[in-house]
Amino acid sequence: MPNHHLEHSHDPEAIRQRLNAEPAPSYLRDAILGGIDGCVTTVAVIASVAGAGLPGMIAFVLGIASLIADAFSMGVSNYQAVKSDDDARNQLRDQEERHILLDPDGEKEEIRQIFAQKGFEGQTLTNIVDTISADHRLWVNTMIQEEFGHPLSGPSPWKAAIATFAVFIGVGLIPLLPFIAPFLVGLDMFVVSAIAAVISLFGIGWVKGVVLGMSRFRGGLETLAMGGGAALLAFLLGFVFEPMLGDLAVG
Repeated sequence: MPNHHLEHSHDPEAIRQRLNAEPAPSYLRDAILGGIDGCVTTVAVIASVAGAGLPGMIAFVLGIASLIADAFSMGVSNYQAVKSDDDARNQLRDQEERHILLDPDGEKEEIRQIFAQKGFEGQTLTNIVDTISADHRLWVNTMIQEEFGHPLSGPSPWKAAIATFAVFIGVGLIPLLPFIAPFLVGLDMFVVSAIAAVISLFGIGWVKGVVLGMSRFRGGLETLAMGGGAALLAFLLGFVFEPMLGDLAVG
């Protein structure tokens, strides 16, 4: 049976308020990126320690150190990535303002051709060009969106960085907790840690499903498949390089 539920009202006043409101940026991508990377980073350390036959406490200590360092690196990298989008947007705004000042007729022709490609013509097209070019801010905004395909605003670099850092730490810490559980010893710690990693990755996808309104189970399986593949690769590499870590431990 088709779903006839509407995500928002189409009342004229509701539409006006929605269109006039500032778009709320999403930090879901940053959180998912941090969560998967945090879990994979932890699994890589645990795999190396398990392959070398070292005590579980070594896995915890090395995992915490790696987790904090990598989380900081991921946060800084994401900050720079998001900020670069802001810088590009500001550069385009300065460029278009300069072009409108120096060659307004050329910029009007760009507006004309942009909307002609959308199917407008004749007096309707002329009215659109005149209306847009009469408002300087609207003119610049239209060029940024239509000519270059850039949104007018984006997420905060700081909030994106914090989201990545916090979820990286939070999710990456979960597979490490079994190594400080007093009731777990030996191989049990590594088995429970692996289960915790699987649950963590599935949980990230489940939350994604809740936020996006998609199937929770499907979201969980997708994230588990992608992140689990990366975690499995990290685990296998840990055993490949196990002799190196074992030699260092002996030395």
